Amino acid sequence: MSQEKYNGNSASLPTSTSTLIFPAASLNLSKSLSAISRSSHSVINRLASIDCDSVFVQKVAHHYKLPLVANERCGTWYIPPELRAGSAYFKSTDGHQGQWRFSSRRLNLQVLDIVGKNGGCILVDSTRRGKSMPDALSKTVPVWCAVMNRLLFKPEHQDLRLYTPEDVVSLSEHAQIEARLDRFLDEAKRLQLDLSALRRKISKPLRPVWITPDTFLPDLSTQPFHHPIICLTASRLPSNPDDPSNAYIQGAADDSEFWFRGLAPAHFWEHRKTLLLAAEDELSHLIQSLLDAPQTTPTYQLSPVVLIKPTESIYIAPIDSLSTWPAGDWDAIVICAPSLPLDESEEIAKTRTDQPRPKILHLHCPKGGKLGSRALRSHLHRVSPFIESILLDRSPQHPPQAEPPQPKILFACLTGTDLAAGAALVALCLCIDEDGKLSKNNTNNMAGGNEHTTGGIINKVSVRRRLAWITQSKSDANPSRETLKAVNSCLIGR
Repeated sequence: MSQEKYNGNSASLPTSTSTLIFPAASLNLSKSLSAISRSSHSVINRLASIDCDSVFVQKVAHHYKLPLVANERCGTWYIPPELRAGSAYFKSTDGHQGQWRFSSRRLNLQVLDIVGKNGGCILVDSTRRGKSMPDALSKTVPVWCAVMNRLLFKPEHQDLRLYTPEDVVSLSEHAQIEARLDRFLDEAKRLQLDLSALRRKISKPLRPVWITPDTFLPDLSTQPFHHPIICLTASRLPSNPDDPSNAYIQGAADDSEFWFRGLAPAHFWEHRKTLLLAAEDELSHLIQSLLDAPQTTPTYQLSPVVLIKPTESIYIAPIDSLSTWPAGDWDAIVICAPSLPLDESEEIAKTRTDQPRPKILHLHCPKGGKLGSRALRSHLHRVSPFIESILLDRSPQHPPQAEPPQPKILFACLTGTDLAAGAALVALCLCIDEDGKLSKNNTNNMAGGNEHTTGGIINKVSVRRRLAWITQSKSDANPSRETLKAVNSCLIGR
């Protein structure tokens, strides 16, 4: 039928859904679909989905008898704390198309310790709707394995090839990544890592193996010449992802900062049954009450006081560790926190009268995140003069011809992994020589120039080398991008 014959007027033809459905009904339908979508992605559905996926994770761990390693931050949600052997920091952004890289900031050397002790490990992560596995597992980890293998083993005796999942990474993308491996290897070599120490950790090359809820469990006995790194994607692809009534959420723990309302994985696992049985309208109040209550499980893993080798003087720790060490054990303490710990003055007061009390440098920073890192930037210039003052105070105590013992300087923040690592990195770059020694000849009052007094240029390569000292000594050290920007601004941008 021609438009002219349809009531004699083409304007009477249907032109949109609003002409087929009353406007009010159309608006109500849209609101209803949006409400259903929000309901299906509710916090209670997310927690239930995480709990469901965790069952699969534990099944795989039981099958292979290998330790579970959480790829932070997402992977931590899927592993009960008592089963988590450690954490790693493989970022999906390092595996994005055309952006492949080997991260000198996230060396993940702690994974080698776990692999060496257990013969392999299971690295747990997940991803949101639309992908079978995260780029961190399909590309970032394979690049890391290939670089580590080439760094530690001779190619004529070992299989050092790049392995990627064929059903996820195309032949073209695989070839492009492989073409960059020599450059990645050169970048790793410039870090001047202690390769002898790393070789003592593992006896065979690393090989990634990929498992998802939709794949079978491969027989690892067919690969006796490798340490398996099982890249385990916790979440399955839903059969009908567009069905708004589907309560299961793929990758429910991904980007948890947008939905978790302050809840941490430790809270979830400690109060798992209570949270899963709660009604949606009760959940906000319940979560708040859990956050306000004293925790029997810490919301973050406290690390011990760690000496940053090869120095004999720089230590990093979480603030809570201060109470376990007598204040007299330190010559100086640098605290990156909103305020000094309440018992700090009491601890210092307990110092024996025959011991010098430690000097305190308080770098006033919010608890963490970007605000903490940005605040740290405004204080980092105080680190080098503070350390120089420690050396000046100690000089009269020792004859000129005698080399005084290295002072013990502790850097502390809430977690001992971010702000304290950033402040310690400044000290390592400005006050420590290549042998790890601290002396007045190495300190720099930061009055100008970007050189050590010994003549060494401070640039991004030298900063990465010192950062490698930290990550190799303290496996959980993970200064954020903002913290490293603050460090670079202090060291290079001045």
